[in-house]
Amino acid sequence: MDTQAALWLLLDDERLSETARGLLFDDTVACFLSAASVWEAAIKRGLGKLDAPEDMHTQIERHGVLGLPVYDRHAAQVADLPHHHSDPFDRLLVAQAIEEGMSILSADQILRKYDVDVIW
Repeated sequence: MDTQAALWLLLDDERLSETARGLLFDDTVACFLSAASVWEAAIKRGLGKLDAPEDMHTQIERHGVLGLPVYDRHAAQVADLPHHHSDPFDRLLVAQAIEEGMSILSADQILRKYDVDVIW
C-alpha cells in the first residue's frame, strides 16, 4: 500500500475504499508497507507537512501489515520507469511492485499509467 492508504487505515478514514478495506482486513491476503513509505512519512512529519504518528510502522504492523524493505534491485528499477510521476517515493513503490510481482493499493490515479496492477 502507499503512504496515504496506510495513514487512512490508521485513521479509519472514510476515504479508504471498500475494496481496500476488504483486502486489508482479509487474513488470507498479505499486505505490505514499504520502508519507503515509512521514510516518506517521517520526512514529511519532520518538516511539519504531515500529521503522521511517530510509530507509524509499529501501528501498521498491529493491523497485520508486513514491512517491505527497499533493496538495491528496487532502486535500480526506478531508472527504467517512464516519468509519469515526479514523486520519488511513489516511483520507488512502483519499482518495488514490478520487482516483487505485487499490486499497489493506492487512490493515486497516476500510478495506473505504469505497467503495474493498482487496486483501489
